[in-house]
Amino acid sequence: MTLLRALASLLVLHLLQGSSASLVQLKDNGYEDVIVAIDPGVPEDGEIIEQIKDMVTTASTYLFEATEKRFFFKTVSILIPKNWKENSQYRRPKHESYKQADVIVAPPTLPGQDEPYTKQLTECGAKAEYIHFTPDFVLGKKQNEYGPSGRVFVHEWAHLRWGVFDEYNNDQPYYMSRLKKIEATRCSIGMFGTNSVYKCQDGSCITRRCRIDSTTKLYEKDCQFFPDKVQTEKASIMFTPKIDSVVEFCNEKNHNQEAPTLQNLKCNFRSTWEVIRESEDFKSVTPMVTPPPLPAFSLLKISERTVCLVLDKSENMKDFNRLYRMNQAAKTFLLQTIENGSWVGIVEYDSTTHIKSKLVQITSYSERRKLLECLPTEASGGISICSGIESALQVIREKHHQTEGSEIILVTAGENKSASSCVDRVIQSGAIVHSVALGPSADVILSVMSSATGGNHYYASDQAYRSSFTDAFRTFESGNAGPSQMSFQLESKRLTLNNEAWMNGTVIVDSTLGKDTFFSITWDKQTPSISVWAPSGKLVGGLTEDTASRMAYLSISGTAPVGTWTYNLQAKANSETLTIAVTSRAADSAVPPITVSAKMNKDTNSFPSPMVVYAEVRQGYVPILGVNVTAVIESSSGNTEVLELLDNGAGADFYKNDGIYSRYFTSYKENGIYSLKVQACGGRNTAMRSLRRPMSPAKHISGCIVDGKIEENVLNPKIDEDTQPILESFSRTVSGGVFVISQVPPLPVTDLYPPNQIRDLDATLHGDEVCLTWTAPGDDFDVGKVQQYTIRISGSVLDLRDHFEDALQVNTTDLLPNEANSKQTFTFKPGKISEENSTHLFIAIQSVDKSNLTSKVSNIAQVALFIPLGEPSPHEGHRHPGANTPTLVLVVVGSVAIICLLLSATIYILKKKKKSK
Repeated sequence: MTLLRALASLLVLHLLQGSSASLVQLKDNGYEDVIVAIDPGVPEDGEIIEQIKDMVTTASTYLFEATEKRFFFKTVSILIPKNWKENSQYRRPKHESYKQADVIVAPPTLPGQDEPYTKQLTECGAKAEYIHFTPDFVLGKKQNEYGPSGRVFVHEWAHLRWGVFDEYNNDQPYYMSRLKKIEATRCSIGMFGTNSVYKCQDGSCITRRCRIDSTTKLYEKDCQFFPDKVQTEKASIMFTPKIDSVVEFCNEKNHNQEAPTLQNLKCNFRSTWEVIRESEDFKSVTPMVTPPPLPAFSLLKISERTVCLVLDKSENMKDFNRLYRMNQAAKTFLLQTIENGSWVGIVEYDSTTHIKSKLVQITSYSERRKLLECLPTEASGGISICSGIESALQVIREKHHQTEGSEIILVTAGENKSASSCVDRVIQSGAIVHSVALGPSADVILSVMSSATGGNHYYASDQAYRSSFTDAFRTFESGNAGPSQMSFQLESKRLTLNNEAWMNGTVIVDSTLGKDTFFSITWDKQTPSISVWAPSGKLVGGLTEDTASRMAYLSISGTAPVGTWTYNLQAKANSETLTIAVTSRAADSAVPPITVSAKMNKDTNSFPSPMVVYAEVRQGYVPILGVNVTAVIESSSGNTEVLELLDNGAGADFYKNDGIYSRYFTSYKENGIYSLKVQACGGRNTAMRSLRRPMSPAKHISGCIVDGKIEENVLNPKIDEDTQPILESFSRTVSGGVFVISQVPPLPVTDLYPPNQIRDLDATLHGDEVCLTWTAPGDDFDVGKVQQYTIRISGSVLDLRDHFEDALQVNTTDLLPNEANSKQTFTFKPGKISEENSTHLFIAIQSVDKSNLTSKVSNIAQVALFIPLGEPSPHEGHRHPGANTPTLVLVVVGSVAIICLLLSATIYILKKKKKSK
């Protein structure tokens, strides 16, 4: 069993967050099991289904040609909301769920924001989360702005599957080229067009030439690049697939390394085709000789959930209060977590099996209470896992005549030699098995069974605190439940107290929640004194004490009043461990609740590779900024690490102010399983709804040039405000699942972690000095303080990128590093560079820690020295130069950094160039 136990640890690919992983597989050049999910908030419209089919079919052909006959879409499932009408073509989902969707068709983030986008969290080359399309986009109503839906789907699929980035930059739409010309940020440079300002007011539209901004020395804010409708350039799909001639990704030959495109910034100046070529997908296939078949579609309609609890009552459950812990978690699941409308059954087992409850549909509190009476009350006997599972399948068949898509939640604390004998039968049944292993003797075949059936596996340590078991059951919420059905955790706290000591606290109920608000308290030894006060100060009655399970619970009828609730718990025994959890549902189905989701970047990892924690805070699809987000990571032995997660665009955080809070985790103390819990607290007027457009949306093309005129113009809606304050406080607590760490050496270990890469270099000019600012990295990624910085400059961006150590170094003697995640500044006077014929200077920073470990080179800042063009004519293309006016223009390459040079140095270099001629 030692080998099987090791195998199971390696197979924890569906631990908790594994349930949200994509099901897509690449077989024989075709992508199978792609899921397109229609959000429950989308009004019923059968045309959406037909247009999804048409979009994917068109995309398959476009993808096949764009990848030189390598990839196509083979099988696609369309998830249809439960509230849509029945249809004979619809089938019940098996493993498919909204959490696993690759494409989500949902209302826009904000009204009028129909931009397609892909949620990307991590570095270049990594798979993304999902693609977001709006109904209007799928229905073809936004084709003039973004292009045909099938082509745009391929653009977004490249983000999703291969981790490439856009070859434009909405924050930096223009840059200065080596040819002393203001250019639109694009790839390839062979995409011709016109730079103009196009404005409409009161039904009248005007077109005029773009002016040069006196501050940025680039075109003014309202200037847009309008591409020619008729082009010969084939690249790039990641700039815009709207142009008919565009059928390729940029490669080494036509890639524009000068432009500050997101692809250049995030992928170290590599072209999209280079990144795609390095993907596992590309390496696993060869070009096809014959055309691929058309995609096959499955229409799957969400239906009522069916769950059967299979609970261990063997002798093993007597140890470490396991029976109490299981019942406490199961009761919380039955009273609060499981959604209304679900069918629930209960089976208990030891060496034999007892069906305690056949399937009952939950329609009220009454059914929930009756199910509580069916939980095990005594632990004894041997163990037969297979008989428990087979009885559960029998219960499900008796009611629904089939088991596909149903769920089994299996709990066990023992090892059963015959458990492997039923794995094949369980897989063939089509049921999904979620498993919870209690203690080190729990059968390791559970993780194998859960992984094979698409379920979750959770290990609940006997040493870890009790709420970890309850958290395991909370993760078994339906993957297809809408936000109005889901239960959200507001509080989860545990404390060990001495006799008569108090555990006091407050819970905030905000206006987006309040329905079915539920307080749950557990203890180990003796019933504590429990008091709960409403925001009005009134003591709340109705507490139910369940001494047999060592828990008490309080359900607030109706909608709980908004405000701060207070609780006081007083221990009645020495070394008493008390826990409290508070949950609530959405107060109004028409108002999206504020939600928090959390995950690690990997399910399994080995020392010393770092992990990254991610937590997303949003309301609907609107990001929430300014939230205090804390991650608590606990090992199986009970050791904890607390991390403040940040949304600052530095360190592990990929985009600033996108509502995704991140941090590196490297404090590995032991091998084994670690659990993640995230707490998010938003203060009144400090937390903000982001009204900005999604990060990296598909490029909005306002119009194209036909015969010298702008045609098909659709103005991009303007947003007046960037953020909107949330006028109340809120709190959320969420489990982020578990992950496995291996190969941790005995402590202490040598320093293995360098500082994180600087990505937000910025600068301004003050007199004759260059003033730099950036977010300070840490000694170990984003923790601690670096020892020193190295700043170098060069006349070639490629030389600086590829030969940083050979570039001219700036004197940084007076530069004292700050603590990680604080703002770092430095001012210096630049000297003469050796490349006298250069028209650009490029600057980058590298940090060094106390162990002499170095970071990756920062984003590269570009300084352009040239005589810029005058204002173009209204329809001037980039191929026709205009008048010249001497100017110093500062340009950013590699993030948002702007490096300011001494004006006298500029004049000196220009004079030297003139003399050399």
